[in-house]
Amino acid sequence: MSARGKARRRALDILFESELRGEDPLKILAERVERQDPPVNEYTSALVEGVVRHGARIDELITTYSESWTLDRMPAVDRNLLRGGTYELLWMPDVPEGVVISEWVHLASELSTDESPQFVNGLLARFKQLKPSLTL
Repeated sequence: MSARGKARRRALDILFESELRGEDPLKILAERVERQDPPVNEYTSALVEGVVRHGARIDELITTYSESWTLDRMPAVDRNLLRGGTYELLWMPDVPEGVVISEWVHLASELSTDESPQFVNGLLARFKQLKPSLTL
């Protein structure tokens, strides 16, 4: 797995853990950075901080474009995969869009349900298509 792939996985772990614990993702991130086991790289921090900073808009987009699925109905891991992927796709222009989608779909195939990769792929591909018209 590439360095950014590991960073995405760690960011997902932090987002997922914060949701399960009902705590601020930035608090969990700070704990992980302080503990340094495993080390948290800058890309992980950027992803978590970006998801927090744009969280309301990200959740609004996911809710608007996920057909027949509310955020509450989605598995927690899928919600957080989509949050991370949406942030990276829309707010990190230095990463190729195809790579972003592929990496988050790969995480979905490893960590979630059999249907999740297709769901994550479809929604992130839709955001890629609409990116020029989405208000950031």
